[in-house]
Amino acid sequence: MFSYRHAYHAGNHADVLKHFIQVQLHQYMNQKDAAYTYVDTHAGVGVYALDSAQSSKSGEFHDGIARLWERDDLPKALADYVDVVRALNPSGKLRYYPGSPYVAEQVARPEDRLRLFELHPSDIKHLVDNFRKLEAHKAEQGERARGRRILIDYKDGFQAMKALLPPPSRRALVLIDPPYEVKLDYKHVRDAMEDALERFPSGTYAIWYPVLQRMESRQFPDRLKRLPAKEWLHVTLTVATPGPDGTGMHSSGMFILNPPYTLEPILRETLPYLVKVLGQDGGATFRIERGTQVTGAGMRAEASPAGTGTGTGAGRQATGGARVPIGNARRASPLSGGGSLRLPGQPFVDANGVRIVKGEPKGEAKEGRTAKPRAGEYRPPQGTAAGRGAAKTAEGRPAERANAPAKRIAGSDKSGARSDSARPAGRSTKPGGAGAGSPKSGGARSGGPKRGGPGRP
Repeated sequence: MFSYRHAYHAGNHADVLKHFIQVQLHQYMNQKDAAYTYVDTHAGVGVYALDSAQSSKSGEFHDGIARLWERDDLPKALADYVDVVRALNPSGKLRYYPGSPYVAEQVARPEDRLRLFELHPSDIKHLVDNFRKLEAHKAEQGERARGRRILIDYKDGFQAMKALLPPPSRRALVLIDPPYEVKLDYKHVRDAMEDALERFPSGTYAIWYPVLQRMESRQFPDRLKRLPAKEWLHVTLTVATPGPDGTGMHSSGMFILNPPYTLEPILRETLPYLVKVLGQDGGATFRIERGTQVTGAGMRAEASPAGTGTGTGAGRQATGGARVPIGNARRASPLSGGGSLRLPGQPFVDANGVRIVKGEPKGEAKEGRTAKPRAGEYRPPQGTAAGRGAAKTAEGRPAERANAPAKRIAGSDKSGARSDSARPAGRSTKPGGAGAGSPKSGGARSGGPKRGGPGRP
């Protein structure tokens, strides 16, 4: 806990994706006159020095913002993002990189409120200090203080967000990007979003996450698709082929709930450019998906090519259709088509629809061989009249007719019901127990499915 320090990763390809999309979300929110509240659950320190010991040691910004810094062919959306970075580096030399709080401060309007939360004991001090310097600099330039426009709290952002939703103006942009240094962060994000959507379903929520080999990361987008949001937009950017050991972050994603309608066309235009400029090998690619909430058996989504790249990968887009359940839902859902769930009375069958008798291999069942009799169970020899009657039971005839024995079992009455003396050894009889014909016994004992057998789920 608290071992993650973003200073090592500031300005890398994941920051480029996250902050470029953040700028677009702010610009869309700015189009309406009503003020909005920006909530940053994991604010960090606000500003990062790219010449610091941490940043210099990793050098990740060289494959991120540095590749865009000198470009003169940037798409408009990327140019807007780079302009925010340039405002922090008036000398023209790339020395500082803005975190999400500084991006919000620069792009949001004076009437919009910023609520920043950080739980790291060291980062919260730097965050407060950096914004104090920013306010002092603006005061020197003659700008008036904006009062309580920016509030910084040393709190858990997941919990603090609850008190802010819904905001007074009924407009909010929430950014969630925890370090994911513990597996529970994925669950915390989903739980927090479930609560936030219940409190304020019309808010815009942007969630950043790393695309890693761990199971929690792979399942994370599908879990977010099940949140009760009206619409969602999912984008991932991969800059290199993952190594054989699976270490390192070569890809990251942004999941936006209730996205602006303008964002997807911007992503279609911008992501191919980012793949071309930030891509490190032929595995560089991007993916864009959009849809509505996934409930039960599926969602509206289908994959279709959105464009191809040469040498730097290809992008794909999902736009509507049927989706098979993921994870455990594939095994538990009768609609998945390949599960093991059986309805009451439904026998075991193989892929070809052949009935399988429990206790025998599939191959033997196909050849017509039956299972060995269980302890205490009478099974007439094959070829006899009773045996032919038992075989008819499997074809669906009534068990009472098919099981009429050709030779009476010792200890049974005329009806074929097993008496106490015929019970298997070790099974006790209790006074008042279920006898022949009672609801519990089911009448004559048939050769059909027993309790817990193929006919019972």
